[in-house]
Amino acid sequence: MVVPIIGARLVSPRIRMAFAVAVTIALLPVVPSVSSADALSIMGVIIIIQQILIGAVMGFMVQLLFQIPALGGQLIAMQNGLGMSKIMDPLNGVNVATIGQLFLMTSNLIFLALNGHLVLFQVLADSFSMLPVSEKGLPVNSYRDIVGYASWMFASSLLIALPTVVALLIVNMSFGVVSKVASQFNIISIGFPFNMVFGLFIIWAAMGDFLPQFEGFTEFCLFSLKGLLKTP
Repeated sequence: MVVPIIGARLVSPRIRMAFAVAVTIALLPVVPSVSSADALSIMGVIIIIQQILIGAVMGFMVQLLFQIPALGGQLIAMQNGLGMSKIMDPLNGVNVATIGQLFLMTSNLIFLALNGHLVLFQVLADSFSMLPVSEKGLPVNSYRDIVGYASWMFASSLLIALPTVVALLIVNMSFGVVSKVASQFNIISIGFPFNMVFGLFIIWAAMGDFLPQFEGFTEFCLFSLKGLLKTP
């Protein structure tokens, strides 16, 4: 219900609920047997809350993965003058920069092409073995690690945006030198469109490295997700 692509606002809640029921039926034969507990008892309510928290944490980790390219695109857009150009993101229902939307849609296609959704279902099935259904829930250290992964998201976004940002910084410094040498030129009217076009060229040139970068981010996210589910 909360994982990207499948849990997007563009998908009807009825479809998401039907898909969740279908996944539940598919995973039921591989789930290890658990101790019976009355669903209306205090222990049953605690178990249900713990399972909801586990599912929310798994979805949150994948959300962090998909926010990396979106945030990286936002950083690039603010540098090359396209930050004011925003469009509606149909997956999240918010306005984002066009470059961020480009990176986000590219990451969605790469995730599906790499069968990341199948690996995610495998992690979901393995979670019942690594963290059996009980009142214990997630380890206490996992909640601290989740907060730490937010810094990983910002650092990875900066890694995506760094080549373009550095290239645009060099261009702006060059225009600053030109404005000192030839003050009669209107640098603002010349530099703004050149900065925008050159930024798009750098984005096009850097797209070849986007696949291995996002593949590494996906691998790190899935391994970290398994690490959160391991019992101490």
